[in-house]
Amino acid sequence: MTVGHYEANLDGAGVRVGIVQARFNEEIGAGLLESCLMELKRLGVMDEDVLHVTVPGALEVPLALQKLAATHQFDALIALGAVIRGETYHFELVSNESGSGITRVGLDTGIPIANAILTTEDDDQALVRMREKGADAARVAIEMANLTLALEELAEATEEIDYESD
Repeated sequence: MTVGHYEANLDGAGVRVGIVQARFNEEIGAGLLESCLMELKRLGVMDEDVLHVTVPGALEVPLALQKLAATHQFDALIALGAVIRGETYHFELVSNESGSGITRVGLDTGIPIANAILTTEDDDQALVRMREKGADAARVAIEMANLTLALEELAEATEEIDYESD
């Protein structure tokens, strides 16, 4: 039996990326954005292929992602922000709802979304994680955009073969 294999593709040339950044916990968001943009550039994404928008907080991120997806202008989207535990249940609510909203937008639209909304116990944890998580989001977005495109091309080729055999 021969098993096919798809190699991860991190070539960002021509990939269009939309970034939604929550402004709450602004220092963390700025660090995430900086490292994300640096990694996108390193992967070959051109500045003109990136749109960056901000929203008040993590709960507003899914709606902005949904609106960006509806434009059909992006191959991948990235969510940036930080939810830092406080002394109330609000942390769980914001973390869970923003995460499920982001996942739902990706599944509903078929556009890959890299979720880099940090959920940490305190500011120190967020500061430690922001650089790597921002860069990681860029890599995830590019890899998933390329994988999605490859799978769509495979599906189209399969449809053509099925159609021709009828």
